[in-house]
Amino acid sequence: VQLVESGGGPVQPGGSLRLPCAAFGFHLRSLCLGWVPQAPGKEREKVAIIDGERNPSYSDSVKGRFTISKDNAKNTLYLQMNSLKPEDTAIYYCAAERTGGYCDTRVEYNYWGQGTQVTVSS
Repeated sequence: VQLVESGGGPVQPGGSLRLPCAAFGFHLRSLCLGWVPQAPGKEREKVAIIDGERNPSYSDSVKGRFTISKDNAKNTLYLQMNSLKPEDTAIYYCAAERTGGYCDTRVEYNYWGQGTQVTVSS
């Protein structure tokens, strides 16, 4: 099983990026999925999660700016990031856990992508 992120890069404050994460060897409907950025010198933070029924949940730091979604037919998870701030700079990891579709912030992920760097700077 494998997760592969892409779409990162440099962006100016106020800009937008869309991160895809392709999943191989999974059926997304049976997974808890999340985006977990790690900023320099900080621990990883679950900022957006989505369950098998496409119900999302967000941390306060990104609520109203980020949108998590998935395409089950393409086996791909997405993170649409708008109104980006310098403090959003981080390596963004997509993560998954086999839960039968249940998802909350207490779920511990066993499957991780390699990460994609997002740098927000003028």
